[in-house]
Amino acid sequence: MLPVVVAITGASGAPYGVRLLEVLCRARMPVWLIVSSHGWRLLKQESGIADEPALRAATGDDWSTVTCFSDADRGARPASGSVRTTGMVICPCSMGTVSAIAAGSSRSLVERAADVVLKERRRLILVPRETPLSLVHLRNLTAVTEAGAVVLPAAPGFYHQPTRVAQLVDFIVQRIVDQLGLDIEIAPRWQGQD
Repeated sequence: MLPVVVAITGASGAPYGVRLLEVLCRARMPVWLIVSSHGWRLLKQESGIADEPALRAATGDDWSTVTCFSDADRGARPASGSVRTTGMVICPCSMGTVSAIAAGSSRSLVERAADVVLKERRRLILVPRETPLSLVHLRNLTAVTEAGAVVLPAAPGFYHQPTRVAQLVDFIVQRIVDQLGLDIEIAPRWQGQD
């Protein structure tokens, strides 16, 4: 199986990224993980995860399929189009990251890997959580969509009548794994009206 590049950036919504990583690890999916410096800050603030060992513990402690890369290393494997991957998920995805991808600036490994995924016509899934959205945000989201990315806002549904925050998180993570084409079921699907 080809690896999925997973990036966690500095947008609010760190629990989505943690749960996504947990689900992929449990499915034994190869993951190339990149956490930006602002991503680490949000992981600590929102999930109490301060470092890589704590993230490993929070995602089930089996990282046999996970390879970590520094966001500062723009020469790492995810930065090359000659290295095949399933695609990339940035979850959560800050508006600064969206802007950099829209402009093709590639100042970090997260941004370069996203640029590579787009140029190679692979699946790029961006999970923004910002609200409300400014016109600049909307234009950048339009630009990345026109370039081939999938914008999957962290906006959970309520038709499954969730009673816990974890169910709202799973709703979004289910959509992400669906977009990756993975046969993983963690959330209920719409069954139609009675």
